[in-house]
Formats: sequence, structure tokens, C-alpha cells
Amino acid sequence: MTQLRILSGEQIRAAISMKDIVEAMELAFVELSTGSPEMPIRAHISIAEPEGTALFMPSYMKPSEMIGIKTVTLFEDNRNNDLPYIQGMVSLFDGNNGTPRAVLDGMTITSLRTGAASGLATRLLARKDSKICAIFGGGVQGRTQLEAVCAVRDIKKAFIYDALPTAAENFAREMSETLGIEIVVAKSSKEAVKDADIICCASIAETPVFDDQNLPAGVHINAVGSYKPHVQEVPGEMVLRSRLYVDHRESALEETGDLIIPIKKGLITEEHIVAEIGEVAAGKAPGRSSDSEITFFKTVGVAVQDLAAATITLRRAEELDIGTMVEL
Repeated sequence: MTQLRILSGEQIRAAISMKDIVEAMELAFVELSTGSPEMPIRAHISIAEPEGTALFMPSYMKPSEMIGIKTVTLFEDNRNNDLPYIQGMVSLFDGNNGTPRAVLDGMTITSLRTGAASGLATRLLARKDSKICAIFGGGVQGRTQLEAVCAVRDIKKAFIYDALPTAAENFAREMSETLGIEIVVAKSSKEAVKDADIICCASIAETPVFDDQNLPAGVHINAVGSYKPHVQEVPGEMVLRSRLYVDHRESALEETGDLIIPIKKGLITEEHIVAEIGEVAAGKAPGRSSDSEITFFKTVGVAVQDLAAATITLRRAEELDIGTMVEL
């Protein structure tokens, strides 16, 4: 009889820390950049009526001894029916015998691994004396961005900017209590970035959320919001004068307007990418070279991140006996 462990978002949070997920992202990105993971192109199903999309993202990494499939659904009408627009789960199978092992809440895993990717990039690229962080986007992704940055740098103060003032106010109140740091609601994007050592962009904006001319020297920027070719969350001028790092070259060049739009305008070429973050983590590529330069990490997300985050979460949950067990 096979025992399947089911982990809710709350149970995932009880089983794992952000620092653990950051370490898992390092292993995943090193394997992605220097190893040979199996990561087929995601399968896509379009539903005409009601309008919806289903995405299936499989992956396998030998070091993890696990097979993972993240399934995500997006249904437009859900917003009118008190249902989340995006829903999903991560399924894990034993890589040695194919036995189903676990099903985890996909949205919690996604938010944690996305935050942790920026946490890893921040640890590798941001100035070690960084104290002030600016967050664009007061949603779930913005929260895990700040959580991850605080896990790798001694952040004393954060600014939050969101197009919806109530979202920014809620973010400031809740995350200040969670992290024990001062969080200020910025009245403008300029106020948010002018003293920042680290900036995290996790918004749904389709045009740049700040002006390049307002950036201080030596800032590190993480951008996770833009994942479509026509959407640009950061200004092209900033991309041009930054040291640019990505999670996965092929995916970043195909999916995000943050790179595609500056390339089409002739501001940069594909060679502007210094390295994948996994190459830096593996010691095969350089990181920041001075305290005055701007470093920029662009991530669009890849399936091995979900696999790595889900695998370490399952192992911690097994150790702590967290989750609901189901017999198959």
C-alpha cells in the first residue's frame, strides 16, 4: 500500500524555513547551469469555454532522486466566483521506482521558491553591507521577496510601493510584525528607491515601475514580475548599465519583456547576460566586481525550482510528521 503525503500551504510553512528554500535553490540552479537535469518544455492546454489555461511543468534531477510535476490552472471567471485566478499543486514521485510520494500546495511552493531565487541572487550579488530594501508589489510574491532578502542580508528598513495604497498599507503592517523591521509605505517610486541597497520588483505592472535616473549607485535589483514578452517591469536604460544575471538564459530570452524589449530596441544584445545565477553559485562565473556598479537578476522561473523546493519541504515534513497521509 502506497502512502501519499498531502501538504497544505499552512503545513508547508510549518515544515520549512526560507533559509532552507534558499539553500535548495542554490543546489537547483547549480544543477541547471552545470549538470544535466531533465526539464521538458511545459505543456499548455487552452480551454475555450469557460476561458482557461492549464500548464504542466515536469522535471527530474538525479541528485534529488525525485520526479516533479507542477500543474497550474488559470481561469478568468474565477475572480467573479470567489475562486483564485491561479490554482495549482506540485506532485512528487520517487525517482528510483516511480512511486507517488506527495502532493503539495502549488501556490505556496511557487511563492517560496520565487522569493528564494531572489534571496540566492541577493546573497551572491548584493553588497554585503546592504541595509535598506525596496519592494514593488504588495502581494504574496512581494512578501516572499522581502522575507528572502531578510534571510540573507541584515535588513533594517524596507519601503513598499504598490499602485493600490491599501495593499501597501496591509503589506507594511503585516510584514513589519512578521520580520520585526521598519517598513515604510512609499508615496512614489522615487521615494522607494532613492536610498535602497536592494530592490525587488514583484508587481503586475506592464511598464517600468521606477525611473533609471532615480537609482542609487551600487544597488542590486531582483525582478520577478515580468514573464511575458510585451511586459516590461524595469527600464531598459537600467538593464543596459547593469551587470545582468538570469536564472536560465533560454527561458529569459524567450519569455520576458524586461530583456526582449531592450534587445528589440537595440539597447542590448543577448551577450549582455553576464551569467546564469547557477554559474555564479558554482564559482564558474564572476559576480559583483565593485561596490558602485548595479547588479540585476532577472528570473522567469523554471520547473527545477519547484522540484527542489518541494523535495526539501517533503523531507522536512517527514522528519516532523507534518501532513495528511492518504493510502493509494
